Amino acid sequence: MLTTFRRKYIGNKDFYKMLMGVAFPIMIQNAMTNFVSLLDNIMVGQLGTEQMSGVSIVNQLFFVYYLLIFGGLSGVGIFTAQYFGNNDLEGIRHTLRYKLWLGFIITLIAGMIMLIHGSSLIGLYLKAPDIKGDPAATLHFGMNYLGIVILMLPAIYITQVHCSTLRECGETKVPMLAGVTAVLANLVLDYLLIFGKYGFPKLGVAGAAIATVIARYIEMSVVLIWSALNRKKHPYFIGVFKTLRIPVHLVKNFFITGFPLLLNEGLWSIGIVMLNQAYSLRGLDVVAGQSISSTINNLFSIVFIAMGDAVAIIVGRHLGAGDMEKAKAEDTKIIAFAMFTSFIIGAAMFFTAGYFPQLYNTTADARLVAAHFIMIQAIVMPKDAFLHTSYFTIRAGGKTIITFFFDSFYMLAVSVPLAYLLVLNTTFGPATIFALVHAADLIKCLVGYILIKKGVWLKNIVK
Repeated sequence: MLTTFRRKYIGNKDFYKMLMGVAFPIMIQNAMTNFVSLLDNIMVGQLGTEQMSGVSIVNQLFFVYYLLIFGGLSGVGIFTAQYFGNNDLEGIRHTLRYKLWLGFIITLIAGMIMLIHGSSLIGLYLKAPDIKGDPAATLHFGMNYLGIVILMLPAIYITQVHCSTLRECGETKVPMLAGVTAVLANLVLDYLLIFGKYGFPKLGVAGAAIATVIARYIEMSVVLIWSALNRKKHPYFIGVFKTLRIPVHLVKNFFITGFPLLLNEGLWSIGIVMLNQAYSLRGLDVVAGQSISSTINNLFSIVFIAMGDAVAIIVGRHLGAGDMEKAKAEDTKIIAFAMFTSFIIGAAMFFTAGYFPQLYNTTADARLVAAHFIMIQAIVMPKDAFLHTSYFTIRAGGKTIITFFFDSFYMLAVSVPLAYLLVLNTTFGPATIFALVHAADLIKCLVGYILIKKGVWLKNIVK
């Protein structure tokens, strides 16, 4: 029995070498990004609760854009991974062209909404009846930050089009190097421009925004230059821009498969924003505390997040090559690895939860909220690891309609109503509400387990 368990859930040395070859560069990139995000968050947090809350709210709005781009590109990326497994270079070129068009449309719409309705969107987080702090100042700092960081949208779009294609074709080191370069630049520029060091102007929140924009364009430049210089190594880049036309039948296939994923990521991100807005009804201290806990959680979650990307790349490749048994076997081992490491990482996160909020210049209540949220996120990390890798498994086989119901539909039908119900009709503290909303995900875990076990995702979509 023990031998059967090991054979099913634990891989050999070659398997983990292959897995880490794909996932480790993604982990490094995410670690650097989230570590610098932590330092960035701490530096802005030194300016005060209103400044940190304003920046945090705007970043939640950008979170919606990030996930729309991610969802849109990932939808067609399912085809990219399977085309790569099938050695179809022209197919990969068509997916890249489709990404360019789709990313442009998403970026244009998102930019217009933020420009026209930015103030109203930020104001949604400042509606607590007994709000502490200065909501007018929070709105001012948020709008100041938004007016600058909106300039980085084109850089994010172009970078993600290229980086997603590279990852889906097995090249994870270049996105990592570009991301690391960007976050280091962001860190240095933050220090110089927020606090006015070494002769630079002291710009506060505006300095943080300028640093972020410059860093994004540095990242884009690294990716574009590398892609141009290495076309022979990655021949799908050769001739990709000779035309932006895509065969109509492929557009139809990409759209039918990818649109539910785009819709899913968009609605899921809106669900997250709505959850955060529900928690914010408990006051600005909760907004600040949640900003702290979210930053810490992102840093500790890099392993299972990378495992999701690994599922998309490795399993997608096997599905494209028609090797269903290998896809199923390796997917099971990746999910098991993600959950096992999350138990260990979650324990470390739990026992250090009280230290991180002390790094911030904010209120004692905000620090307490942050510590409690971090502890809850640590406890539920294995659950999040399973849901994340399950989502990518189902998505790898093109079952994007199922992922829609599994992910965003559940969020909007269960998690969000539950949060508002508890916030508006109970006297529970924010941490208790946060924990109960996470506990409701156990139903989702059961559904995910059934879908994975049934193998509804085992499908080649590029034949």
